[in-house]
Amino acid sequence: MPLALRKDAKIELIKTVPLFGELSKAQLAQVASLADEVGLPEGKVLTREGEPGREFFILIDGQVEVRRNGRKLGTRGPGEFLGELALISDRPRTATVTATKPLRVLVVKDTDFRSVLLRTPQIALKVLEAAAQRMPVGTP
Repeated sequence: MPLALRKDAKIELIKTVPLFGELSKAQLAQVASLADEVGLPEGKVLTREGEPGREFFILIDGQVEVRRNGRKLGTRGPGEFLGELALISDRPRTATVTATKPLRVLVVKDTDFRSVLLRTPQIALKVLEAAAQRMPVGTP
């Protein structure tokens, strides 16, 4: 069994996510405290297209396949993440993501994350600003 990530390693992984890019180290530590390290088997479906999103994932080890409308969009591996918008919106998942190798992931649940946002408005503001930056700009 692989060793569990240290707190600093969790913070380093979380800080690579654009949604959390402007958080201070202390704020990143708050988010990291919510992240559970979980092992998942090959074949496990992490997200299913069209279903509500309830979790955010950062891949530590392993690989996943991303499909939309049954078509393969690509794969993701260690250090990559998915589902970050599930933390701040109730939009349905836009793709089905399935483990193609055994996984070790960090998982943050939306309810836990939203509790932090309610308790710490500074984090909420930074996350909302980051989310707004990632939205496509409309054409006139």
